[in-house]
Amino acid sequence: MPTRRWRVGRPMLSVEKLTTHYGPVRAVDDVSLEAPAGTVTAVLGANGAGKTSLLRTITGLVAPQSGRVMVDGTDVTGMAVEEIVRRGVAHVPEGRGVISELTVEENLRLGGLWRRGGAAPVQEIYDMFPRLDERRRQPASRLSGGERQMLSIGRALMARPQVLLLDEPSLGLAPVIVAQLMAMVRSLADNLGLAVLLVEQNARSALSIANRGIVLNLGRVVADREPSELAADESLRHAYLGF
Repeated sequence: MPTRRWRVGRPMLSVEKLTTHYGPVRAVDDVSLEAPAGTVTAVLGANGAGKTSLLRTITGLVAPQSGRVMVDGTDVTGMAVEEIVRRGVAHVPEGRGVISELTVEENLRLGGLWRRGGAAPVQEIYDMFPRLDERRRQPASRLSGGERQMLSIGRALMARPQVLLLDEPSLGLAPVIVAQLMAMVRSLADNLGLAVLLVEQNARSALSIANRGIVLNLGRVVADREPSELAADESLRHAYLGF
């Protein structure tokens, strides 16, 4: 795996009083958070809590009504999606959105199209994910769910991001694959120095690898604490985390 690119603790992503509406519905309501380099920040909550809307606003897919998004000290609020990618933000959406008809390698090469300064070498991704190397000439349609998730993350890493946004990466995967996936996410933060914002309904797994846990409910932050504190708060767990 490549060596770390950024100093741990350096502020990479800052969300400041972000508010997003879908018509009359306030999907993200005055949310503030930070994701430093070399850390995993878990964003937790039930369906409809605003987690996906938060990621879509950060990446420019949805325009906020107020607030701002800072990436490595630069205000990217209102920038085009491809420019936000160039600034170092990679988004892996829910559903492992690979292109089934393309091979593994073709999918990976697509990930580097918008990166200023050139994409990561494909071999660098294969070194991180040897299973993808074995399948490099196969169409993505022939991959298992876990392999598709590896491919989605590998494609995002082709853009050499500073910030990695993951939306429900464990959805639909077997428990043993979820454990492997979470260990991989943790290693990306530790070894590459990425600031990872991990949106998950599988709160227990997410908290096991996170440096910080944020709980959303109806678009608002109801808790922002150390993972151990969230896991120990029985009333909070029952109300918002489902365990």
